Amino acid sequence: MATKKPLTPPVVPTRRPDRDEGGSVVLERRTQRVAPPQMYQVVMLNDDYTPMEFVVVVIQEFFGKDLESATQIMLKIHLDGKGVCGVYSKDVAATKVDQVLDAAAKAGHPLQCVSEPVEL
Repeated sequence: MATKKPLTPPVVPTRRPDRDEGGSVVLERRTQRVAPPQMYQVVMLNDDYTPMEFVVVVIQEFFGKDLESATQIMLKIHLDGKGVCGVYSKDVAATKVDQVLDAAAKAGHPLQCVSEPVEL
């Protein structure tokens, strides 16, 4: 059996604007805007049994506040029933809450701490 050459001429690729000379696809780079992560505030709740000095020490130790700032936050907790100790991402806020609750339990105090989403 004899083989015949194709009768149609070979197709010459035409240059397309979305392809480069090597025949590979050129992708257009688009910048994506990612929304910032949801932030959470760590809130301590007032109780009638935890000493104020302990609350100040906890705020200083776990939230990095100086004595004056920690005292102001403690007074807000005492007078308003709750006070914000810091604003963090979800995982960091959860860790801070766990640290405070562990320290309070080890010291035998019923101090309560929660994290709440920050309202924008």
